Amino acid sequence: MTLMTAAAFKPSAETAPQSGARLLVSTLERLGVEVVFGYPGGAIMPVYDALAGSRLKHILVRHEQGAAFAADAYARKSGRVGVCMATSGPGATNLVTGIANAMMDSVPMVCITGNVAQGLMGTDAFQEIDILGVTLPIVKHSILVRSAAEVPAAIEQAFHIAATGRPGPVLVDLPKDVQFETTTEDYGFHIPNQTPRVDHDGVAAAEAAIRAAKKPLVYIGGGVKIGGATEALRAFVAATGIPQVSTLNALGTLPTDAPGMLGMLGMHGTRAANHAVQDSDLLIVVGARFDDRATGKLAEFAPNARIVHFDIDASEVGKLRSANVAVVGELKPGVEVLTGRLAVGPALDIQPWVAECAEAAARSAYRYDAPGEGVYAPALLKAVSEAAGDDFVAACDVGQHQMWAAMHCRFSKPEAHITSGGLGAMGFGLPAGIGAKLADPSATVVTIAGDGGFMMNIQELATLKRYGIPLKIVLIDNSSLGLVRQWQELFFAENYSEIDLSDNPDFVKVAEAFGIEAFRIDRRDQVSEGVQRLLAADGPCLAHVVIDPRDNVWPLVPPGKNNAEMMEGS
Repeated sequence: MTLMTAAAFKPSAETAPQSGARLLVSTLERLGVEVVFGYPGGAIMPVYDALAGSRLKHILVRHEQGAAFAADAYARKSGRVGVCMATSGPGATNLVTGIANAMMDSVPMVCITGNVAQGLMGTDAFQEIDILGVTLPIVKHSILVRSAAEVPAAIEQAFHIAATGRPGPVLVDLPKDVQFETTTEDYGFHIPNQTPRVDHDGVAAAEAAIRAAKKPLVYIGGGVKIGGATEALRAFVAATGIPQVSTLNALGTLPTDAPGMLGMLGMHGTRAANHAVQDSDLLIVVGARFDDRATGKLAEFAPNARIVHFDIDASEVGKLRSANVAVVGELKPGVEVLTGRLAVGPALDIQPWVAECAEAAARSAYRYDAPGEGVYAPALLKAVSEAAGDDFVAACDVGQHQMWAAMHCRFSKPEAHITSGGLGAMGFGLPAGIGAKLADPSATVVTIAGDGGFMMNIQELATLKRYGIPLKIVLIDNSSLGLVRQWQELFFAENYSEIDLSDNPDFVKVAEAFGIEAFRIDRRDQVSEGVQRLLAADGPCLAHVVIDPRDNVWPLVPPGKNNAEMMEGS
């Protein structure tokens, strides 16, 4: 992922007095920002006044949470910093879930909030809230701007911090008096050149560990694509032939059908991936953080494996699982050096292990011959991704459909799979699809949502209509909170408590009310034609897919179990 930084930019040469609001807009323009997602309000009105006539394309969403989610997905798809803005108080707090989402998944994002004038701070003024304090645990950094002259430097610093090292969200809070204040000063922000360093001792130790291993396995995390190390990792895998498993956020780093790719590990991972982890004698962990959904019962995770851990964030190394070899730093140069070292000398002695993994993958391949006439969601999602081809991008919401998409869609690129991995935020899918489509209008972006999550940000259908964004939506409707229902069935003695959503509205009529084409699929023989109609639609289009509420996601690792103890459906 190539991330935009402030390093290439110089302070403005303009000398005429400018307001803080105008300096904000001109700095965003100077940084190359093209799209900003936001919603105006009283404490950020000077900024919106300054937007008029600028080169920035402002997307007026219908809820600030949608702005944050859209900016998040825009960043993931484009490789640039996503930008969102909101007013003070409720506008700012409505960004909070989106900020937390970006923090959990290490997404570079700059969030700009208006605030009451500094003289009113601490007085419980109208729509005042300490947004810096509210967001302190969920931002990489935050800045309260005290004067107009500080605005350019604050914004450039925010972009630099958001995009470098381990990326994350940065909050910039602009009091209203700062937005109005005029100045001819521009403090600027100067960033020293930083050359990535490689831990050569660590890489040498990694090489030794790999050469000694008989059952090595690459454990790919989302940090690979965030760190721009996708091609380096692909070259490493091609050169060594070591089998691989992926976290949810790393899907697509290697194509789904790449040689040696065993699929996702963890709670809803493939049988081949989970057994390979448990049987391996060396895990080469690249940009992953041992999330509990990936590891299952941590004490029994990969019990026979030594750990080689590549990560840019030293705090992640040893946090949950001790590393025998730690390589801290930029992933791309570290992996490249390792590949070069392994290219010299004898080939790895791992062919029996490679064959074993391939046989396990073939033996545990998914089947799509489910009985009945109802729509089988895994088969439908597989068909959507295959019909869309290499330009397919899935912007997934959270729930059963999210897991089905991760398991059954084909992803050819790391930015083809956009999901709320760490936070698991329902409502992410629709605004994320908007952000991804604006980041890459040529891509076939499909929001994959469930009925629960879709209702949480359904108002963004208006954003689709307003801007004519040709996003495709697969809405999988089981009239319930599917994953919660599945857990209640399996682990709470079928006590189905508050999961019934059978009073959902008619989603086709709802979409049509927003001016969006929509149709219904409720039989298996309608799937093929429906997929073609969805993808061929000129503008935004919604396919309302009705499935059996009793359908579950399999396999599943029960809570408290290790990844080899997977449950299978009937």
